[in-house]
Amino acid sequence: MTALLDDIDLVDRILSHVDGKSTDKGTLVWREPATNYASPERFTAELEVLRRVPMAFCPSAALPEPGSYITRTSVGTPLLVVRGTDGIVRGFRNACRHRGMRLADGEGCLRAFACPYHAWTYGLDGTLRHVPGEEGFPGLDKDAHGLVPVEVHEKGGLVFVTQQEPLSDGALPDVPDLLPPDWVLFNKLEFDDEANWKLIGETSMEGYHIKALHNQSFFPYGYDNLNVVELHGRNSRIVFPFRRIEKLRQLPREQWSAAVQGRLTDVHQLFPNTHVSFLSSHAMLVILEPVSPTRTHWVVYQLAPRIKNGKPLDIDKARRDAGFVQDAGLTEDRAAARAIQAGLASGANSHFTFGHYEQAISHFHRHLTEHVEKLKAQPG
Repeated sequence: MTALLDDIDLVDRILSHVDGKSTDKGTLVWREPATNYASPERFTAELEVLRRVPMAFCPSAALPEPGSYITRTSVGTPLLVVRGTDGIVRGFRNACRHRGMRLADGEGCLRAFACPYHAWTYGLDGTLRHVPGEEGFPGLDKDAHGLVPVEVHEKGGLVFVTQQEPLSDGALPDVPDLLPPDWVLFNKLEFDDEANWKLIGETSMEGYHIKALHNQSFFPYGYDNLNVVELHGRNSRIVFPFRRIEKLRQLPREQWSAAVQGRLTDVHQLFPNTHVSFLSSHAMLVILEPVSPTRTHWVVYQLAPRIKNGKPLDIDKARRDAGFVQDAGLTEDRAAARAIQAGLASGANSHFTFGHYEQAISHFHRHLTEHVEKLKAQPG
């Protein structure tokens, strides 16, 4: 993976932009067809791509002990993800191998999964352990009737699922380690918006809109159109500094790393549908699950370090930080995405133009389009 800027080099670049009244800029202008935000055919192709690349499913902290599990319909597929007694996270299609009944709902912690229809029971490793009245199924091969697995990777505090034959090697060489093992989950949110998943994702990929859209929420604390943008692999990192970062000028450079937290928002966009934002007192993992061309289901995990600056987690402070983000900036971003989706019906735009200030969005669309084209080119 391309090395990302360390804290000192990052602050250097930010302060240089402050002094020069500048920002990171790309070199590409990308024109994305407006039909790609509403077309059922394009949506179907995108779902196929999402099923065949590693997608973030949850933070490792959401599966804290053996038997911890989460179920969710992801890209149209009911999935069950569970941490085994050996500590390894595994994923399965959430369906009993007898009659297809969903094995579990929601999340929790269990030692085994018993089908609520006929009580066929499976271990945490997916093996079929028990069939009531087994004599009624002569010749049943239990080994051939375990839960159907999906490929799972756990890396850097995140759990990734690849549902089908991957378009690439399925590995995660370009995903940075993001969430340390001592970070804990303190809240989870789920809600829907009437907007295409890409419209929602685009709102966190540039700072060109900060002054206009977030005039009373984020802008009083930050800058308009001042960002550091790093592209790596299929992913990107976008840094939104707060004005108080200029106080670091008063400190020796070697102290910047210890003092930078709380002076910027660091957003990692993980292809295709996830971002991890590090804010003043918490981190937010957002997974955008496409439901239809014009509807998206949000899954939001909020986390914080168990120990910060030698002190135990201040959960109230983390919740206040999270509440500000939810009630202000996130609400405004969601409203913008819904308004754009509704505006598509006007027919005013044959395409959307992403300029040099929106290079992370262009980077995302280029990779998504390449994956869609690669899928089309495959035989069958």
